[in-house]
Amino acid sequence: METTTPGGGLRAVLGEEFDAWKAIGGVRGVIEANVPALVFVIIYLATRNIPLAVLVPLGMAILAILVRLIQRIDVMPALGGLFVVGISAFFAWRSGRAETYFLPGFLTNAAYAVGVTISLLIRRPIMGYIIGMLRGDIASWRSATHPAARLTYRRYTRITWLWLAMFAGRVVVQLPFFISGNTAALGVIKIIAGPVLFCLVLWATWLLVRGLPPASTYLEPSESAADSPSVS
Repeated sequence: METTTPGGGLRAVLGEEFDAWKAIGGVRGVIEANVPALVFVIIYLATRNIPLAVLVPLGMAILAILVRLIQRIDVMPALGGLFVVGISAFFAWRSGRAETYFLPGFLTNAAYAVGVTISLLIRRPIMGYIIGMLRGDIASWRSATHPAARLTYRRYTRITWLWLAMFAGRVVVQLPFFISGNTAALGVIKIIAGPVLFCLVLWATWLLVRGLPPASTYLEPSESAADSPSVS
């Protein structure tokens, strides 16, 4: 399952400079998100033993949590990683087929692709709402008539198409290997289509966002106050 979802690294697209490592969680984030799957593939190909191949990544995910606890840093990313590894391990263990280790990620990307497609069909690009929330304007960019708002709407639509291409691309590329049961290829695709493709899409998103006028350009004072998070 992919741990790189729309909400996680999107704050990186608001910066003056694009920090690729920070966007994908740094070295630690990349290791925690991808090494368990790589280890699963290596152990399975070497032993053809699914129980062993799923138990070792589970142990690694638990170890990642313990290391974060010892270092007194945020454990939520590692807990999320344990959940992902656990679900993947369950699928492989129950089915007895190694390729199903990657099925949760496949289904997740398919679901994202469907959701994003629907948002485009009804002219409510979902990435616009997510990025808009981070920029202090959740939805006014869609209805305001100011030229800056119309520009923002068009950019958000392009960005949403980018993310659809990523999710749909992952599904299309992985499908033949699921059908053929090619576990090694699925592992390689996860590494490439996970952090690498995610980082490229984030970078393209950053390029489209950085030239946008501030939301305050087209927001009425009352709307600006309503869209801004309250401070208590």
